Amino acid sequence: MSIEVNNESGVEVDEGLLVALAGHVLEKMGINPLAELSILVVDEGAMSELHERWMGEPGPTDVLAFPMDELRPGGGAGARQEGDAPADPALLGDVVLCPQVAAKQGAEAGHGTEAELELLCTHGILHLLGYDHAEPEEHKEMFGLQGELLESWREVRPQR
Repeated sequence: MSIEVNNESGVEVDEGLLVALAGHVLEKMGINPLAELSILVVDEGAMSELHERWMGEPGPTDVLAFPMDELRPGGGAGARQEGDAPADPALLGDVVLCPQVAAKQGAEAGHGTEAELELLCTHGILHLLGYDHAEPEEHKEMFGLQGELLESWREVRPQR
């Protein structure tokens, strides 16, 4: 996997951990190892601009996802079955995270900024893979899968 992190937030973020998490999620989802993903970490001002421009909503948000290529049949929007070939390589797109918003949400949830960034990064990747949560059934599927992916990540997560 080619996973790049660009931190423009002014906040120290464990970029290696985000790369490892993203690799774990993409592998679990059966995405081709040649796929490319970009993770951009921005401050509240930049996130507000993106949120307003692309979603038409004011103020900063926690995560945005900007898909690039349509995933080809055979993978992506669902975990592959054992023995199946990974989905074709693709430029998946960009996940944009805001650590300042994540810090507030992580404190409210009682699990801290790093755990919140892991949740948000996973959430953003699932959006890139075609998942959504607008409808109740979609919400149940996406958040269930997000929980499974984070649980499996906790089992292999490098301790720092």
